[in-house]
Amino acid sequence: MKKLVIAIDGPASAGKSTVAKIIAQDYGYVYIDTGAMYRTATWLALENDIDADNEDEIVTLLQSGNLTFKQEVDGQHVFWNDTDITTAIRLPEIASHVSAVSALPKVREYLVEKQQAYGKEGGVVMDGRDIGTTVFPNADIKIFLVASVDERAERRYKENIEKGIDCDLEQLKEDIARRDYLDSTREVSPLTKADDAVEVDTTGIDIQGVVDKIKSIIETK
Repeated sequence: MKKLVIAIDGPASAGKSTVAKIIAQDYGYVYIDTGAMYRTATWLALENDIDADNEDEIVTLLQSGNLTFKQEVDGQHVFWNDTDITTAIRLPEIASHVSAVSALPKVREYLVEKQQAYGKEGGVVMDGRDIGTTVFPNADIKIFLVASVDERAERRYKENIEKGIDCDLEQLKEDIARRDYLDSTREVSPLTKADDAVEVDTTGIDIQGVVDKIKSIIETK
């Protein structure tokens, strides 16, 4: 049976990562968290006191080490060389700068090449904001997840509290709305639904319900 490329796009906290991980596990596919890749680029910039608009320096930093994903007992972890940065890249200061770093053409070009290399053999579930439009425009399955700003903020708030990350719910709402605007209006690979993507509104639906909807779409196609 052909191994598919499954692209799951959508705005921040629409449930992409959670759903993509389950879909990948259920089908025995590899899960690629592209958002974590841009968060890693942002983390590297902040850790090295590099301006968020200095694309040449950020790309140089990305080329200087290895970004890897490892499946642990409690889920997938992100490593930069031997350092586990799973929690570090989810801190509020990273969220505040990641849209700016994600908009840098050279950073996107470098990371998109990495993402395409991960998925060239198929058998991957990749989530992000431009997977179905830029990274894999010929993906076998394209899903575009959406949800209200209030619901997405509530989800991120709960995730942060569970991870011991202090945050403010109202500020999260503002941050998510701002990121929606920045991601949708950037010049390079803006957040947009591919013409052939199936939109799934996750507002008011639990994770398993969303997974079931997507699996139904996959099996129908």
